[in-house]
Amino acid sequence: MSTILNKIIEVRTRRLMEEKRRAGLEALEEAARLKSPPRGFVDAFERSRPCIIAEVKKASPSRGVIREDLDVGVLASAYEAGGAGAISVLTEGDYFRGSISDLAEVRNRVSLPCLRKDFITDPYQIVEARAAGADSFLLIAGLLDVGALLSLLDMGRQWGMEPLVEVHDGFELHRALQTDARIIGINNRDLETFNVDIDTTLRLMKQVPSDRITVSESGIRSREDVLRLTEAGARGFLIGETLVRSADPAAKIRELLSGF
Repeated sequence: MSTILNKIIEVRTRRLMEEKRRAGLEALEEAARLKSPPRGFVDAFERSRPCIIAEVKKASPSRGVIREDLDVGVLASAYEAGGAGAISVLTEGDYFRGSISDLAEVRNRVSLPCLRKDFITDPYQIVEARAAGADSFLLIAGLLDVGALLSLLDMGRQWGMEPLVEVHDGFELHRALQTDARIIGINNRDLETFNVDIDTTLRLMKQVPSDRITVSESGIRSREDVLRLTEAGARGFLIGETLVRSADPAAKIRELLSGF
């Protein structure tokens, strides 16, 4: 695990303890039960064209603040207008400047499935996600052993949510494939160097069974990238910084999907 990821997890664990003190699990479960049913995240990949999971992302550890004036609701609405299939919302506060309230706001502004992207290691965070309206959530295989992955997958499904399980290399992919996760995200970013190479998806997806959905994450910037990865079998693309930095995110999504 990279040094920066260790730091993020250390801080995130401390924040989680604070969150648990502020809002007990029973209260969150009640709020989650009162939410409208989850929108089908898996259904977003059943369309004839690739599914772009457009990410609401204010900052990152490697890039710092991406966009100072970011309005999460306005941005999410632009993503939907452009043809995105789902929305990913960063909810980690210290390094990505996100919050669970960002997720709730986005969910209220769009009709698309919304994914909570965070460093999820505890069942509490899954209930918290559903209480905020999440329809899916991220599980990072590098942070969880097989037992934990299976447990959190099962809990997500109990709340009607199918998670996206993210891997970075062959070892993590092997771990993810020991579960019945339906959606496998391959992150093209090397967590040691922060270099990005979309060939990571092309290499690893050869090991992904055809009954799983492969999502390529990080480094997708052009229609050519989307075309190349789609032809290799990818069905989804999680795209953040390229869209957040765009002067017209809706037009950028239409450009990425042109011809499909």
